[in-house]
Amino acid sequence: MNEMIRIKTIHIVVTGRVQGVGFRYFTVRQAQNLGLSGWVRNLPDGRVEAAVQGHDNDVETLINLLRIGPASSEVTDVKIEEIEHEAFSGFAVRF
Repeated sequence: MNEMIRIKTIHIVVTGRVQGVGFRYFTVRQAQNLGLSGWVRNLPDGRVEAAVQGHDNDVETLINLLRIGPASSEVTDVKIEEIEHEAFSGFAVRF
């Protein structure tokens, strides 16, 4: 039998050296490759936040990629919270 594919929407906040190292654009590329929708932006305190929506397994894959980040980043913490579904179109950087 086929398992039901679950759509998941999360809010994620990444701490560490994640600004000025291409982290947002890394997130956009990875999310687009996985077919996810949502957005990513820098926070004034140096963290990066994102809202991500897509198939459960693809969202989990992105979370694991963000725990590593691009080569020049240094991720020290990742906080994840499941949130209510929103209607996202594509995946983009917010300013």
